Amino acid sequence: MTRFGDGLALGPDLTSAARTAVEKALAPLSAPPDLVCVFVSAEDPEAVEAAGRVAMEAAGARVVMGCSASGVIGGGHGVEEASAVSAWAAVLPGARLEPFRLETLKTEDRLIVVGMPEGQEDDVVGVLLADPYTFPVDAFVERSAEALPGLPLVGGMADGEGRGSIRLFLNGEVHEDGAVGVVLGGPITAATVVSQGARPVGPDMVVTKADENVLYELAGTPALDKLEQIVLGLPEEEQELAGRGLLIGVAMDEYADEHERGDFLVRGVVGADTDTGAIAIGDVVEVGRTVRFQVRDAGAAEEDLAELLERFEMAPVEGALLFSCNGRGRAMFPDSDHDARVVHRAFGPSGVGGFFAAGEIGPVSGRNHVHAFTASILAFGPAENRETAL
Repeated sequence: MTRFGDGLALGPDLTSAARTAVEKALAPLSAPPDLVCVFVSAEDPEAVEAAGRVAMEAAGARVVMGCSASGVIGGGHGVEEASAVSAWAAVLPGARLEPFRLETLKTEDRLIVVGMPEGQEDDVVGVLLADPYTFPVDAFVERSAEALPGLPLVGGMADGEGRGSIRLFLNGEVHEDGAVGVVLGGPITAATVVSQGARPVGPDMVVTKADENVLYELAGTPALDKLEQIVLGLPEEEQELAGRGLLIGVAMDEYADEHERGDFLVRGVVGADTDTGAIAIGDVVEVGRTVRFQVRDAGAAEEDLAELLERFEMAPVEGALLFSCNGRGRAMFPDSDHDARVVHRAFGPSGVGGFFAAGEIGPVSGRNHVHAFTASILAFGPAENRETAL
């Protein structure tokens, strides 16, 4: 029984490409689809909208969702900066699918997100697609555990030609703001992989003085002094990488005997103050947390993704959604196919579809986060293996 399929179609006639991509995704299925995801890449938002409507009509699934993108993934390939449509289809027998549309309401002192379905005991995973210009995706995802305890969220920020160009698709409707998604529950086997594409350098260090996202001391030494000591001790090649953009990883499990690849939440080092010896990073870190500096390049990104997929325990993988950063693809690798090719090599000829996102959503050590330069993957396996998944 074939439960997953994917399709990719290119060309200036986006509506024709949309039909073709959906037909390719549905062709291998042994039953009507329950979920279809459609991603459309083109400069003209109106053309993207028209293609999305055609794709939703052609899909014939219980839930159809998708968005505009700067590039799409399907058919074993990635396509960037070209008119293209990718479609991904899944047969999920007995599954509960709850589509949702999120909007933001303003009160006197805060924003309130409405539209998320109430959590249920058999929830497995949520897929979220958001407009980064109109929806507070960082705050929503970081606080999702409060409203959705234990529910992994996977997805990405839609992309386009700027504010007002984003299109979100859900069950025949096209939205120009907010977010859309679906909660999957019931007899579903699913697991996540989040490859942050970074390589650790230097030692683990305990944060000994900090305020919000500003680190004043690392291992009892002024943070900037510690950073300079570590960078000067690196090989010349890694010093060059650090000069292009240094990162820091925050260990997510303080009680682990060792912190391996995938155990850190990677964030950028965004500033330094020579007067105070402090460094600022892209997240809040408390005193007592363990951190380690990181660098990123194509080699580190490929190594990280390949290693995480090699350690992936769910087998067989029957299908997967892939949300890859728009800073990956040709911006990082020789071609746009890289992430699709690595996932295909690890999972075999399963249905893999997705898009190049303007920010990726996925859990690290059980907590949902928004990432950059990441490949976030939601993989599906046979229903009888659910107890070994998420």
